[in-house]
Amino acid sequence: MINRHTTFFKALNLTIDYLVLNLSLIATYYIENKASIFSAGNRKYLPIVLIFNLIWLMSANISGLYLKVLNKDSILTFRNVFRTYFLFVSFICFTILILIGSEAYFITRQYLFYSLAIFGFLLGFWKVIFLLIRKSERASLMDTRKAVIVGAGRTGQDLHQYLLKNWDTGYRIVGFFDDDPAKIIEKDLYLGDTKHCIVYAKQHKITEIFCTLPASDTERIEKLMLDADKNMIRFKSVPEYYDYQKPTYIQSFGHIPIVSARAEPLENLLNRVIKRCFDIVFSLFIIIFVFSWLFPILALFIKLGSKGPVFFVQIRSGHNNNPFKCYKFRSMYVNSDADKTQATRNDIRVTKLGAFMRRTSLDELPQFFNVLIGNMSVVGPRPHMINHTEEYSALIDVFMVRHFLKPGITGWAQIKGFRGETKTVEAMNQRVEADLWYLENWSFLLDLKIVFLTVRDSLAGNENAF
Repeated sequence: MINRHTTFFKALNLTIDYLVLNLSLIATYYIENKASIFSAGNRKYLPIVLIFNLIWLMSANISGLYLKVLNKDSILTFRNVFRTYFLFVSFICFTILILIGSEAYFITRQYLFYSLAIFGFLLGFWKVIFLLIRKSERASLMDTRKAVIVGAGRTGQDLHQYLLKNWDTGYRIVGFFDDDPAKIIEKDLYLGDTKHCIVYAKQHKITEIFCTLPASDTERIEKLMLDADKNMIRFKSVPEYYDYQKPTYIQSFGHIPIVSARAEPLENLLNRVIKRCFDIVFSLFIIIFVFSWLFPILALFIKLGSKGPVFFVQIRSGHNNNPFKCYKFRSMYVNSDADKTQATRNDIRVTKLGAFMRRTSLDELPQFFNVLIGNMSVVGPRPHMINHTEEYSALIDVFMVRHFLKPGITGWAQIKGFRGETKTVEAMNQRVEADLWYLENWSFLLDLKIVFLTVRDSLAGNENAF
């Protein structure tokens, strides 16, 4: 079935893309200089080759190029290829021509142009070949397996509906076995009671059994499992806790399985160290190269625009719900409601300069000091006012889970558009769901993606930032 082959073809695409990229770099150098890029006199080119490779990996992760390589249609595939190539070229130009400087490695602009052009051509050619192969071999890639479901309760019915809608799993459900035929609405799907399951499976070459019986049927489940093993039929059990939670992370304490309600990558010490190192490096970069010269300009205009301090300091809910002082450039006239009421569209409290700073997120710049101190992160759930935390924690059951993470200057919820005033509980619930998705799916590359998209949105201006 498709999901069995996805990992292989994802690796194949990644490998050939890198071969094409490096072949383009080597071939371009040989054409220009009639020499090998690996010769002793050309060692300064090798870091450039490494930079190209790392930037391609980052661009592909941002665009999701290698996701669902077997079931994305051709148009979407080429759209992703073009988006990735555009990001790649943009990052290359910014990194080599602006940050590093082409002279540092004796890189000519002609070399950059021709190597990127050759890579683009070969990449497109390879993707056409891959799509043609995929189209011609699609039937063999499916590797469809016949399966039955033992237990026609809600869990079994939900599993059946999921497999019907997600054809790329490759499972074809033949029917149900259950001791109560009344549970099955479509009578042609009823195959008999549970004791006849193994006999039917052997006769009709069923390769897998999904067992959705309740845990109280321990004896029957164990017998089914043993009989399936004896007859070389794969046995998969859907646990009963499916009914009341959505488990995503299972670990073992000896022979005892422990199920967590959600995965938390940042519970891993190494991941926390990686994230903290990124926070320190990135915040220092912003403070030294952006805040240092922008601060006196903004401070002057804030003072000229209205009376009051340059900075606005507010107590907000932090990691593990510990309160902390959150710093911002003051964007409002001094008022008594600043610690109680959210900013709204066309809010009369917001100054003219404040409206610009809020739209471009410049008012958040002082929070990089919060990041450096350690009570915030560059990426994470946005911190709320104390009274809002108390209010929404009573209305949304999982609201407090977002506090397992350090609050961030930007986050997954913000780039998905869930920012600004929350007029309804549903609006806040969407923000919380996005924050929980980030908590469960954190990766360093995801943080880089969020930072990139935040910078892009800040330059364009966000309509929900007011």
